[in-house]
Amino acid sequence: MGKRIDKERNKSDKKQWKLFASGVLYLLPALIVISVFLFYPMLKTLYFSFFVTTAGGVTQDFVGAGHYTRLLQSGAFQTSMWATFKFVLYTVPTGIVFALFLAVIANEKLKGMAFFRVIFSSTLGVSVAAGATIWLFLFHPTLGVLNNILAVFGIDGINWLTSSDWALVSVAITTIWMNIGFNFIVLLGGLQNIPEELYESSRIDGAGYWHQLFKITLPMLSPTLFFVSVVTLINSFQTFGQIDILTGGGPSNSTNLIVYSIYREAFYNGRFGYASAQAIVLFLIILIFTVLQFKVGERKVHYQ
Repeated sequence: MGKRIDKERNKSDKKQWKLFASGVLYLLPALIVISVFLFYPMLKTLYFSFFVTTAGGVTQDFVGAGHYTRLLQSGAFQTSMWATFKFVLYTVPTGIVFALFLAVIANEKLKGMAFFRVIFSSTLGVSVAAGATIWLFLFHPTLGVLNNILAVFGIDGINWLTSSDWALVSVAITTIWMNIGFNFIVLLGGLQNIPEELYESSRIDGAGYWHQLFKITLPMLSPTLFFVSVVTLINSFQTFGQIDILTGGGPSNSTNLIVYSIYREAFYNGRFGYASAQAIVLFLIILIFTVLQFKVGERKVHYQ
């Protein structure tokens, strides 16, 4: 009897190993792609951060944690980090609230609302280069629409992209506009998945619109809001294209966010080791914020 049980157990183990091997075989192409384009660059970046490199990216002298020590003492890096945190603060809450506002409006069952849904989500089809170029013309000090509107009300024009007080705000406005389409579509999908029976029951109990919004809509939408907040935060930390086109990190490094700083150190100054150290610091910052969001924010998420 014992031998029979052992035999059946061995057959079961062999079957499990065959299933595991089959699964790995099917996943192998994806694992190769991920290893080549994700894991290898990450390990290479970590390796570079401990060396001084040539302009061609060849490692020379081992400096250990020297680059990281230099970063902590660098005024330029501190300015870059401060600008990055301000940019994230400008774009993430504002972008989510604005997209939620549009999604709530578009979720209303009114005639012609499908047209506005297309309009609200249209920025999703605009590339970073095209979107930044559009706003480059809007921010023009003399020909731009924004300053012409201000002139109608007798307000002096603003140097949107050449003033250190307004440049970061201008890039933030552009980023919010560019991300609104994605956030809108995701939030609208979340709204449309809320069961209508909940609203019908609340109306029977005499609940008004605002009571339904804060007691039903937002709690039921919390998983979608949590997802949007995590993605938007990560995207904000990784913003690059609009900065390169609109301001080039200026004026006075007021828009020199950490990703753009990494780009300049690597491809302008040829200091790949120093740039890699900044990239590792950015990775750790994003990781910490993401973990905090999951630890703190997910507690308030209402899963059905």
